[in-house]
Amino acid sequence: MAAPFTLRKIGVPPNSANLTEARRRVFDFFRAACRSIPTIMDIYNLQDVVAPSQLRFAISSQIRNNAHVTDPKVIDLLLFKGMEELTDIVDHAKQRHHIIGQYVVGEGLVQNTGSKDQGKSDFLKNFYTSNYF
Repeated sequence: MAAPFTLRKIGVPPNSANLTEARRRVFDFFRAACRSIPTIMDIYNLQDVVAPSQLRFAISSQIRNNAHVTDPKVIDLLLFKGMEELTDIVDHAKQRHHIIGQYVVGEGLVQNTGSKDQGKSDFLKNFYTSNYF
């Protein structure tokens, strides 16, 4: 069963020489991640949970969380971690609930109704507000 988009296996690339090259690598990674979204949607059967545009938004928000980083070596390290994560996802090394929990619910794409706190007793509310945590 051949996937329509296969993620190429990349070894550890040499470090970026400057910030411009690191920035270009970030854009290349984003393009590769966005191109693999249809494959990920098919592998994990996510059509009923999330739209491809929402996954694209989750990827871009992960990248934007590190927009303040200006050291090319740190950017290369973050890109390596991102590429490893993407490879694990495309190779089906994670299960469906991992993907949903980390990239759908974890990114705030699904609204939490807050219905969990309705059934708690007064004892548990007092326990949780104490200084044990």
